[in-house]
Amino acid sequence: MGDRWQQGAVLDLEITGLNSTGEGVGRWQERVVFVPDTVPGDRIQTRLLRIKPTHGWGKLLQIEAASPDRIQPACIVADKCGGCQWQTVAYPEQLVAKQQQVVDALVRIGGFGDARIDPILPSAPLNYRNKATYPLGCSETEQVQAGYYRKGTHKLINLSRCPVQDQRLDPFLAEIKQDINQQGWPIYDETTQRGALRHLSLRIGRRTGQVLLTLVSTRPRLPELEVQAEAWLQHYPDLVGVMLNHNTKQTNAIFGATTYCVAGQPYVEEQFAGIALRVGPTNFFQVNTEQAEQLLAVILAELNLQGSERVVDAYCGIGTLTLPLADKAKQCLGLEVSKDSVQQAQTNAAVGGFSNVDFQVGAVEDLLPQVSEHLGAAPDIVVLDPPRKGCTASVLRALQALAPAQIVYMSCNPATLARDLKILCEQGSYRLRRVQPADFFPQTAHVECVAFLVR
Repeated sequence: MGDRWQQGAVLDLEITGLNSTGEGVGRWQERVVFVPDTVPGDRIQTRLLRIKPTHGWGKLLQIEAASPDRIQPACIVADKCGGCQWQTVAYPEQLVAKQQQVVDALVRIGGFGDARIDPILPSAPLNYRNKATYPLGCSETEQVQAGYYRKGTHKLINLSRCPVQDQRLDPFLAEIKQDINQQGWPIYDETTQRGALRHLSLRIGRRTGQVLLTLVSTRPRLPELEVQAEAWLQHYPDLVGVMLNHNTKQTNAIFGATTYCVAGQPYVEEQFAGIALRVGPTNFFQVNTEQAEQLLAVILAELNLQGSERVVDAYCGIGTLTLPLADKAKQCLGLEVSKDSVQQAQTNAAVGGFSNVDFQVGAVEDLLPQVSEHLGAAPDIVVLDPPRKGCTASVLRALQALAPAQIVYMSCNPATLARDLKILCEQGSYRLRRVQPADFFPQTAHVECVAFLVR
């Protein structure tokens, strides 16, 4: 058995599942092998690239027999582009893998062997993204390109349409590059750190059709940008604003700290769960509007608010959840570290005529211990929607000290969710009532869930 378990060896495998990073999973004599670009049910040949005693990583050499769940991708560059991992996996099989991801994390990391995990909420599998941000580059013939990086590289795959984004954004993706080309604005080069334009970002209101276009540049000004921006507004009836974001940092962060409105308005209007929202170019807003609404409906049904509750919404962004909760509760307080998002949230509350909601700027761990003073009483419910890394230990301690009757924990990472739930249920006096997974990111391995805890 040992002689074939070595780097470079070629193995025959059957793929039986998908892991949380999107790779196919197969077994070879008690060992687990992870192979990208495979589908459960595929019988394949793989070459081992890296090995450990119990598991290894392989490269797909050939498909001996294709799975019935292997489909023709909706995207012509699906095999090259690093944006989606699962374009070749039939949508029902994607949902199975995501449900399993949540179950595995809760059992393995959280120790929740008997937790109630409801069936995942499916999404429209394509054309769902309300926002897309594309790195810009140059072809060998100096033509401006926009697209996503090839898997595991910084080589740009030029796109003129993308099947997971709202189709109404495709014309912008195809045509704006040509205008940038004609203007002669220099494209930023990562290696030489010269040039100006780094990214093209597009955001659309799903309900309103309004589009916001943002260019990310190392320079705070571009020649003739105002003239070009006005021409774009004339040419595209749905375009409501053109923005320039200034980012000089050598960083993976797409946006810099300052954004200028070049022409039009600095936000798109959106209807979310019947509430009017304004969303700026750099504000966090769930990329799958309809799924966020579906999950909100689950949260509202579970909480069954009677109009007497005090609710804290931690990591509240622009008030996407805060305002629908405030609509049914006595009082709501949103906590958010981004000053821009809080300003937008306050505007959204004012536009919607909400008088029972307030927002505070700062780190959640700093603000959470003082919310009772701010509300005039302890909160009945705390809603959490932290970033992928989950809650810090100090946030969890503050939660246990506050001891709200209910905690609603929304998460885009089942592993950190399971870790935090375990702490709240072991060290606090909480019980996990149920978990509702939801697919916010079809064609990728990401999964969202909401967990309901009661004291």
